[in-house]
Amino acid sequence: MLKVGSPGVRTSTSCNSLLRELQQIWTEIGESEADKDRMLLDLERECLEVYRRKVDEAANTKARLHQSVATKEAELATLMAALGELNIQPMKKKATTLKDQLMLVSPVVEDLKLKREERMKQFSDMKAQIDKISVEISGYSHLVSSETTLESEEQDLSLRKLTEYQTHLRALQKEKSERHQKIMEYVNEVHFLCGILGLDFSRTVSDVHPSLRTTSLEQSINISDSTLEGLEQAILKLKTERKVRFQKLKDIVASVLELWNLMDSTREEKRNFTRIISISSESEIVEPESLSMEMIQEASAEVERLTKLKASRMKELVMKKRSELEDICRKTHIEPDSNTAAEKSIAMIDSGLVDPCELLSNIEEQINKAKEEASSRKEIIDRIERWLSACEEENWLEDYSLDHNRYSAGRGAHINLKRAERARITVNKIPAIVDSLTMKTVAWENERRKQFLYDGARLVSILDDYKITRQQKEEAKKRYRDQKKLQDLLLTEKESIYGSKPSPRRSPSFRKTNGYHANGNGSMTPTPRRNSVGCATPELLTPRSYSGRQNGHFKEMRRLSTAPLNFVAMGKEDIISFSSVCGSEPGSPPHS
Repeated sequence: MLKVGSPGVRTSTSCNSLLRELQQIWTEIGESEADKDRMLLDLERECLEVYRRKVDEAANTKARLHQSVATKEAELATLMAALGELNIQPMKKKATTLKDQLMLVSPVVEDLKLKREERMKQFSDMKAQIDKISVEISGYSHLVSSETTLESEEQDLSLRKLTEYQTHLRALQKEKSERHQKIMEYVNEVHFLCGILGLDFSRTVSDVHPSLRTTSLEQSINISDSTLEGLEQAILKLKTERKVRFQKLKDIVASVLELWNLMDSTREEKRNFTRIISISSESEIVEPESLSMEMIQEASAEVERLTKLKASRMKELVMKKRSELEDICRKTHIEPDSNTAAEKSIAMIDSGLVDPCELLSNIEEQINKAKEEASSRKEIIDRIERWLSACEEENWLEDYSLDHNRYSAGRGAHINLKRAERARITVNKIPAIVDSLTMKTVAWENERRKQFLYDGARLVSILDDYKITRQQKEEAKKRYRDQKKLQDLLLTEKESIYGSKPSPRRSPSFRKTNGYHANGNGSMTPTPRRNSVGCATPELLTPRSYSGRQNGHFKEMRRLSTAPLNFVAMGKEDIISFSSVCGSEPGSPPHS
């Protein structure tokens, strides 16, 4: 229903007035009623056609608006899905007409389009950086177009995808930084090794990759896997070369040191090689040119020079080595090989029957064997020295016991008394020392399946002879004490029959021959005892006694033995003096 005042009301009023005016005109013209009805029908038909055309136009406009709104909404949905914007809701409820809906959606779509363009630019920039770093890491020069890649990924421009790109980019940047740092470390190590070996650093790294020659800019360095592998292989090769050269130089140094010792080289001759000689391990080599070929050639030249000098002084060297061998054998009481004796060696060198180098090598081999032998004999030799020292103390104590003035208040007498007390303790240990030494020697022989020789004589035989002679000495002392008891008994019976007589004066000769001489410092030195006719104790044989008897090389004639005693011509006071040797009064058991 049309309202009064509205455009439709006004139009209807105008149409009615016009229709009345038209009917009035038709009446004035004289049109019949049939013509009037026909013309009204035509007029209505024409009006319907106009309305229908307007309705169609309006319907088309509505359809277009529906399509526009739908298109915008679809575009909005696509942009929201691509950008991951889920919180944008079109305000359809607020919009009552299609035009209002279109006006509400269009600005949102335009804003999302701008946001998509910015997001695509961010993706493009990050993709370009990712592709660039990936190319640097992979080493491939072909770069896939980022635009082509983004077209396939245009549908996902969300923040989640952008975060993934950013994470990937940061990971690649970190890997790039680590690779660059690692390559710089490798390059520095190559530079260090090239300096030690005296090699061209630029040429070495250029063989790996030309970009490594200029390390001032990070972008100019190739960080691909092939470069890393190439540097690793180069470092491995340089380390292997360093090891080979070090071993070669070490062998040369050993030869130089040996030849220096043989040649008695002066300090001036050694000065040029002090730096090389001081190197004891491969890790200590840090100075440039330390393992260069020039340094090795220089050291080799020194070895060659010393070798030629060695050949000219071979006879002197042989004598020097032989003397060293004899010194080792003398200290360890081993007999050296007589085939390399000084006289024989000189004769063989002069005759040309043997090569001096072979002879020297033979002597050096004997020296090494002698050193090994000395090491295995050390414990037994130390025990022998202890035994000999105890024997010396025993000899001194027996000489001291024969001195009638030992208890005098002379200068230094208290020193000899203290020494005598220590000597008695040491002498009492001799049987245990000999037994222990015998057990050690037998164990040594069983372990090595050969005899333990001391200056050419078997030590076990020496010890057995020593035990026998010591037992014989103790038996002789016992017979002497028994004889003196019998003499004292006869003397007592004689005195009971004929009365006592003053005892004869002591023979001053005994004190002279068996006394001590003053040293000037208060101590007393025993004088040698003379042999006399009577019952004499057997001689105690020690290794030094055997070395004098059997070994003519060292000429050791010193004997640690007890000199024979005259048991018959002694007076009563002399008997008491001798009892101090045994450590008891006559008739008491002797000290062991």
